[in-house]
Amino acid sequence: MAGHSKWKNIQHRKGKQDALRGKLFTKISREIFSAARSGGGNPDTNFRLRMAIDKAREANMPSDNIQRTIDKALGNIPGVTYEEMVYEGYGPGGVAVMLELLTDNRNRTAAEIRHIFSKRGGNLGETGCVGWMFERKGVLTVNKEDSSLSEDDLMMLALDAGAQDFSAEDDQYEITTAPEDFAAVQEALVGQGVKFEDATVTFVPQNTVELRGEDARKMLELYEALEEHDDVQAVYSNFEISDEELEKIG
Repeated sequence: MAGHSKWKNIQHRKGKQDALRGKLFTKISREIFSAARSGGGNPDTNFRLRMAIDKAREANMPSDNIQRTIDKALGNIPGVTYEEMVYEGYGPGGVAVMLELLTDNRNRTAAEIRHIFSKRGGNLGETGCVGWMFERKGVLTVNKEDSSLSEDDLMMLALDAGAQDFSAEDDQYEITTAPEDFAAVQEALVGQGVKFEDATVTFVPQNTVELRGEDARKMLELYEALEEHDDVQAVYSNFEISDEELEKIG
């Protein structure tokens, strides 16, 4: 799991965020739309929708926007229909890259994503080319400074709730679960007053590839370009970049 934590730290150090609120709202709205359309509009029975709504509230999205998106998904308001897709490919240095996308135009999205890869030393691959390198996991992180519990107490709570693993990484604790146990573990810990810095079901690489020099620089550029694309909901990769190399890149 260290690869997951390391990449989260890289993101923070690079200061990479969905910089504009409008762009962030667009991504979250599409996720709410897709979740409601596939699993219904009740967040109490649709865990994916509940996660999307929680993300929207964390981003201070107005409640009216959330409800309007759900209504569109249920057909109560005419609107655009989005299609879910997963793309796989390779970045500089042969690292694996997976994308989760929501699009209203498959052909346009494919052309644009292919261009982003090729312009930055990567290439879009066939379905299944890198998927086997990742595992689907629930990952919950707790900032050590924000935790009122000791490391041992938090670990015992997490494991008793059904977590698969617990680790201490730099300034945070990381709890991992099977995807189907994620909601139960999260709810159990929230019930004990635990506050999460991040909580999501994600793809975690089984092994990582360390990048240096030009490959490292190009891979960061590729990652950021993919994240900035409106249709991309999430980017996963298996690369590592050392602190020293990050400082060289600037």
